[in-house]
Amino acid sequence: MKLSKLVGERIKENPSGASLKSHILLLRAGYIKQVSAGIFSLLPPAQRVNLKIQNIIREEMNAIGGQEVLFPVVMPRELWEMSGRYTSIKDEMVRFKDRTGHDMVLGMTHEEASVHMALNTIKSHDQLPFMIYQIQTKFRDEARPRGGLIRVREFTMKDAYSFHTSQEDLENYYKKVFDAYVRIYKRIGFKKFIAVKSDTGMMGGKVADEFMAVTDVGEDRLVICPHCSYSSNMEVAVSVKAQNDGQIAGELEEVFTGNAHTIEDVCVLLETDPAHTAKAVCFKTETDGKLVVVFLRGDYEVNEIKLQKLVRSELLPVDVEEFGLSGGNIGCLNLHLPEGSYVFFDETLKGLENFVTGANKKDFHLKNVSASRDLKDVEFVDVSFVKEGDHCAFCGHELKLTRGIEIGNIFQLGTKYTQSMGMKVTMPDGTTKEPIMGCYGIGVGRSLASIVEEKADEKGLVWPMTIAPWHVHFCPLRMDNENVSAVADEIYKKMLDACIEVLFDDRNVSVGIKLTDSELMGLPIRVIISPKTLANGQAEVTLRESGEQLFINLSDLISELKVLIQDEIDEIEEYAKSPKITYSEN
Repeated sequence: MKLSKLVGERIKENPSGASLKSHILLLRAGYIKQVSAGIFSLLPPAQRVNLKIQNIIREEMNAIGGQEVLFPVVMPRELWEMSGRYTSIKDEMVRFKDRTGHDMVLGMTHEEASVHMALNTIKSHDQLPFMIYQIQTKFRDEARPRGGLIRVREFTMKDAYSFHTSQEDLENYYKKVFDAYVRIYKRIGFKKFIAVKSDTGMMGGKVADEFMAVTDVGEDRLVICPHCSYSSNMEVAVSVKAQNDGQIAGELEEVFTGNAHTIEDVCVLLETDPAHTAKAVCFKTETDGKLVVVFLRGDYEVNEIKLQKLVRSELLPVDVEEFGLSGGNIGCLNLHLPEGSYVFFDETLKGLENFVTGANKKDFHLKNVSASRDLKDVEFVDVSFVKEGDHCAFCGHELKLTRGIEIGNIFQLGTKYTQSMGMKVTMPDGTTKEPIMGCYGIGVGRSLASIVEEKADEKGLVWPMTIAPWHVHFCPLRMDNENVSAVADEIYKKMLDACIEVLFDDRNVSVGIKLTDSELMGLPIRVIISPKTLANGQAEVTLRESGEQLFINLSDLISELKVLIQDEIDEIEEYAKSPKITYSEN
């Protein structure tokens, strides 16, 4: 490819409105162009990366028995009504009417379509297990698209669906997919990624793992134990909270606190700290409007994901005065709630002594409350977020909090979709059974952007050899020199004949522009010839990631380039042979 003919342009200045490194560099280097909020066109370099990532995914999915299919982008309302998600999914899903007035949806995920494909086609147990997958564009109307390709509305995704006759068979296959995902991310070039336990969300099911590119700019909060293998998304993370810190509670005392309603104000007034308070956080259920009250230590926050699972409903904000409570003075003793209300006591209160809570009376709080004395019959539950200083529930070591970008997820769905959509297979004993499903997704564009977040430096993009748009950036300097121009054309032709993927900067522009553009575009190998190098019969070769420089005789250039390219590919492929994740911060 000649750079003079390449669609797109490189720009010096950071584009306005872009903050993440991947967003800025992909725009500046001429890889992407924004069409609308959360909607981007991929220019030729990005599309080449995109296709290479897809091919790696295909190879690994095919290796574990996957069969590639293609589901429709547009589906009728009835398909989603069968699963119940036509109404349960809110504004993220685009609904519209076709010219006949029929209700249709744009696919944002394809569980329903996968079951529909298998329905009345797969009839017998001996046709299971099987896995079907697709790589396709989807649309999800995100409320807050951000970060270029990190959070978009239109995106390319690999989604796969497996069908099994037993939970044991699903779990065995789930492990194969897990290992395949590790190989995929290693082959793409990731070093800083982990797998974490996660919430199943709108997909349903009970078991889910997310693959996370670990980066400070990630939206997801992660909990990691540096000592053992425990890692989790903050939404479902568990920990051992600090228990009794040695304080001995005195006699209960009701104190006037007036307008001090927040934890901060109460702590200042009563000269205590949030770790010695119990705050009340209130919601109401979306399904039936029941009051939900959670008590937890004042320095912790409620985890709504955990809470929603306990009440089996989405949660809404609430005006507690509608339920006869005094906002800012709700306490865990002598609390009178309307019939049917939910009340939960978080584990952070277990063993806590000498703490402050509301008195359930306007303008008053209670001091010297004791969990062991005053909350004897209480059952403690885990409905709080893990925080710094908590300890691992599995090995006892202190947990580390970090951030990450979700680049893939896998779910054990169970029979949520096969049961609701009426799919059955005949078993050996003549009975019928709903197949048990697994679901496995990878965001292709998000993986592309996330590898940029990991690899890029202050000069520009840095592509691993396995997914680089081209392997070599050929930069002849002084194209106005007849000798340089003639030799450059000859070398370019030899590279093409040798099947080297090369971007030839054939422009007659300054040295500074050529070198800056080559660093910005981030191809793994840069080859320079100039009047000076040609006088020595050599080319200057620079490895983008390490900065290492080599001077190679022109007669050996093609063969040496092929070795350099293959060596890096082999190194990445060797690293990917182990399905073990070996994340390191270094």
